[in-house]
Amino acid sequence: MREIIFDTETTGLDAKTGDRMVEIGCIEMVNRVATGRTFHEYFNPDRDMPPEAEKVHGLSAAFLADKPRFAEKVEALLEFIGNDPLVAHNAQFDFGFLNHELGLCGQVCVGEDRMIDTLVLARRRHPGAKHSLDALCSRYGVDRSHRTLHGALLDAELLAQVYVELTGGRQIGLQLAVDNTGDGPARPTRFVPKTGEYRAPRAHAATAAELARHKAFIDSLDTALWTS
Repeated sequence: MREIIFDTETTGLDAKTGDRMVEIGCIEMVNRVATGRTFHEYFNPDRDMPPEAEKVHGLSAAFLADKPRFAEKVEALLEFIGNDPLVAHNAQFDFGFLNHELGLCGQVCVGEDRMIDTLVLARRRHPGAKHSLDALCSRYGVDRSHRTLHGALLDAELLAQVYVELTGGRQIGLQLAVDNTGDGPARPTRFVPKTGEYRAPRAHAATAAELARHKAFIDSLDTALWTS
């Protein structure tokens, strides 16, 4: 099963009041294994960057000034995410901004039936605990030492590891490697047993002589526990 783990960075908290998406990062997973395929873009929001938002992700208006508008990259994004489930932490926020940007450029919104919210999964699995991405990384031993600021692709990479743990851990299956060879899409490799000649199963029942020796040994015991 193909899934897309994604995260966004924005100019603020509410697309309805004029905030815009400025970064999106997507990770492709197949059967809970990252394939190595990603989609990552920065966007020019055509507006200022509030200082409080810049403190979170470090993306200034000057840095974003020469970046493409969302509409310029929307086709590539839609091709990457396809029709597969989309996984995000506090997914209502990311879906809200994604669908707002899609609506602004005349694209069909992504249905919430495709939404998988790891925040909801974490609350069900660990009620009463902290459920931030940082807290979940600490709980599951996911290294985030290189995360000094929020970043869409970096956070999606961390979330992909957390998602695996939330949905069964690293032993969820035998698909432990990724095949990136050939012209087709990357896909997990599967264990394939070697072929060859197989010996017929040997008999495991005791022979009459072995049974006789066993009986003689039992009869020789004077104080067997099962007879006391």
